[in-house]
Amino acid sequence: MRFGLLAGLILLWEWWAPGGLLPTPGQVWRAGVALLAEGRLWRAVGDSLSIYVSGMAAALVGIPLGLAMGSFRLFGRVVDVFVFALAATPRVAFIPLIIVILGLGFEAKTFIVFLGAVMPVVLNTYAGVLAADADLIEMARSTGAGRRRIWRHVVLPGAMPFLATGLRLGATIGLINTVVAELYTAVRGLGGLLAIYGNTFRMAEYFVIVLMLAIIGVIVTEAMRAVEAHLSRWRGER
Repeated sequence: MRFGLLAGLILLWEWWAPGGLLPTPGQVWRAGVALLAEGRLWRAVGDSLSIYVSGMAAALVGIPLGLAMGSFRLFGRVVDVFVFALAATPRVAFIPLIIVILGLGFEAKTFIVFLGAVMPVVLNTYAGVLAADADLIEMARSTGAGRRRIWRHVVLPGAMPFLATGLRLGATIGLINTVVAELYTAVRGLGGLLAIYGNTFRMAEYFVIVLMLAIIGVIVTEAMRAVEAHLSRWRGER
């Protein structure tokens, strides 16, 4: 079904592509083959993925922070106003400051990815802990369960769907921020190629980069679904 829809979209693209304005699928295919043969596309993908993976790995710190905010209510009430304020501020606003402090290299781009990805992780984990089923907690207490056991067998499993959603959102925003970071800092990676081909109106090559980003997005989404399924199984085993 999905492949049929994809084939239909390609045929529609071939049929309706305005001559001289948008490249045809055949032109995009030939441009992609040329970029692969030159090795430029693979180098760009490698640069972007290294930044993306590093930023996402750093964003995992949002899990223990969100758990701590939800588990220790006083700490959560003190910190959450700052976390929500940071989450509501466009990350692009911080880019000049990040460049001043960290420069234009790998660290700056990784921090931009981290800054975008960590907020959904923190906030959804925090919300998951706060949404713990009060009836289940009361039932566990009536059986003599201590605070640690309740947290491990009731609160944490109940927070898993929220945590999975936060990771999925963070992964998506992190990929977007990877391209933004490459556009605003040193022009490298897939974001750099987007800038080069967009500014020179080489639309066939430009579409190759856009499609590569879409493919990476699909892979990331499917990977996050697998993580969510694993967390759901873990929740059922508690």
